[in-house]
Formats: sequence, C-alpha cells, structure tokens
Amino acid sequence: MAEVIVNILVGVLSEKLAKIEFSKLGRPKAIKPQLTKWKNDMLMIHAVLDDAGQKQIFQKAVELWLHELQDLAYDIDDIVDDLTTEGMIRKFHQQSHAGTSTSKFWKIMIPSCCTNSTLRNLFRDLGLGSKGEKITKKLNDLVDQKTKLGLEVNVRVERSNIPLEQTSLVDESKVMGREADKVALLRKLLGKEACNQNVSVVSIVGLGGIGKTTLAKVLYNDKNVTEHRQSTDTSAPTNVKKHFTLRAWVCVSNEFDVYNISKAIFQAVGGGEEQFNSLNLLHEALKEKLESKRFLVVLDDVWNESHDKWERLRSPFAVGAPGSKIIITTRKTKVATVMNSVQAYNLEGLSNEIALSLLAKYTLDEENFDNHPSLHLE
Repeated sequence: MAEVIVNILVGVLSEKLAKIEFSKLGRPKAIKPQLTKWKNDMLMIHAVLDDAGQKQIFQKAVELWLHELQDLAYDIDDIVDDLTTEGMIRKFHQQSHAGTSTSKFWKIMIPSCCTNSTLRNLFRDLGLGSKGEKITKKLNDLVDQKTKLGLEVNVRVERSNIPLEQTSLVDESKVMGREADKVALLRKLLGKEACNQNVSVVSIVGLGGIGKTTLAKVLYNDKNVTEHRQSTDTSAPTNVKKHFTLRAWVCVSNEFDVYNISKAIFQAVGGGEEQFNSLNLLHEALKEKLESKRFLVVLDDVWNESHDKWERLRSPFAVGAPGSKIIITTRKTKVATVMNSVQAYNLEGLSNEIALSLLAKYTLDEENFDNHPSLHLE
C-alpha cells in the first residue's frame, strides 16, 4: 500500500513544483535547485517502486524503507504547499501597491503568520536551514538504501522470482459489490455472441488489488442458476460448470512462458505428468485433449505484450468446440488488445459503503461497524 501512496505523491509533487512561481519567492537561487533535486531524487525512487512493492512482502527492510519514504514524501508535500501559498500571497501583496484601498484590504486579510519575517524564516529553512537540510539528508539516505536493498528499475514485467500464485478457490461469502459485474461477464461466457472463431477471449482489466482475480474465481467456480438467462430463453446454460466440458486455471504472473503455461493447461484438462521434449509435442498432446470440447481457460495476472508469444500459446485452442472461452485478468488494456480480446471489461472500484462492509467482513466477520461505534469514521 505504501508504494501506491508514494506513486501518487510523486505525481502530485511534480505537478505542484511546475506551478510554483519561484520569482515571487525572494530567493529562487537558494530554493529552486533544492526543490528540483528533491523532485529528481523522488523520480529516481519512483522508478523502483514496482520492485519494492513486490519485495516488501518477503523483506521487512524494504517494507520499512517504503514507510520512511512515505513519511518523507508527506513532509516535502507540506513544504511545497507552504511555498505555493506564500508565493500567491506575495504576488497579491505586490499587486496591492497599485491602489491604497487594495493595500488596506491585504493588510486586513493577510494574517500575522504570513508576514515578511515568516517568509524569511521559510526561505532560510528551504535554502540553508535545518528543515531543508534534514529532508535532503533523509532523501539522500533513502536513495542510497534503494541500491543496498537491491531494488531494480522497470521490473514490472519481470516481477518477483517468487510470485504470490493465486489458486482458483474462492470464499464467495466475502465477495461483495460484484453482482452486476458477475452477471455481465457470465453473459459473455455463456451467451451466444457472434464470433468467427470457436474460441474467444474475455478480458478483465483494472488496477492492481481492485478484485480482478477474485471475480475471475467467482466466474470459474459458478455452479448456480445464473441471473444472466432471460426468462424466455429456457435453452440457455444454467452455469459455468455445466456449460464447459473442460476448465483450466493458470496463474501467469512471471514472464509469459509459452511452454510452462501450455503444460499447466495440459495437466488441468487431464493430461497428467507426462513429459515432453519440445513445445510441438506438448501442443500436439494438448490439441488432442481439447479437440471438439468446449473449454474454459483462465489466465490470471497477465503482463504479456508480445503478439507472437500469444499466437504460439493459442495455436492448440482452435480445435475446441464453439463457445470455448479464455478469460484473462490484467492491469493493462494493451495486453487485452494483444491477446485479441473482443472487448475489454473494465472493472471499476467499489463504492465507499461496500468497501467499508468488506473491511468489516474481513476484520470483524460482521456486515458493518454498527456494533463498534469507536471504529466509526467521521
């Protein structure tokens, strides 16, 4: 969670710094270089946040580093806000010389905390004073620590060597606020949508942690009479487990390894532990398992942007029966496009009310916080 907050803060800081009118702050030569250095250091750190987000799960030192970074980012943001406010006040104060009435107005409206004396103190802190020096030192330390912790740039596709693999099992009693999403996606899975191929791709796209994998699990395990069926359409399938003859769940996460993903699908559809000396032999065996069968394959947490890799993976799927489906979950719309998804399903965040109910369910195993007034949010 800390890396998400820092991500947001770095973006906000960059935007705020771009709007500061340094010429209005009296000592731009002392202030601007220091703030620019802070911004550049934060951007260097920002480049390794994806790696830090993965490694904090297994390395306590990385978790502590992220929390220290978060605290420091808030301190810098406070100073940038102060600077922005002071710059605006000085600008209006200078304009007040245009007329006596305006000058009197600003003498009334500008509080004593915003006098020139306070400004000089603020400049001193940001230029050479202790507050600015402390922030600079702490930021330098965090930049040095990122190297010692082995944090790397642009590892989003590579990901961690030890991924948190997800299984297809799900506790539906703890899934809230996704009824409409479930119905809409079941219609795509079970309906008779026009498609010029036997196999079509249904993609679920959304931010990390928003619930893509959980929703895919709910769909994969659906065995109830579903709401998607129109009352007049009695021939429509009742649930996923009855509709698909074969099902396979594969957590992709790491690099898009065509052989390993194919092997996992082969085993899931009853292929056993048979060994293959080549991808071709594996695909021949997988093709035989899927031929004339209506199947559902879930590829969870996909980052692949190579169309060539996708084409190689999908080659045995063409022999499946009409209505076969592949669900992919991904954070990137480009991934859905590369994998020929007809239409990406963008998963939105939950409402505040449902999010609070979900929090109560996980923390207290209750529907809400009504029995715990001390925990109510104002």
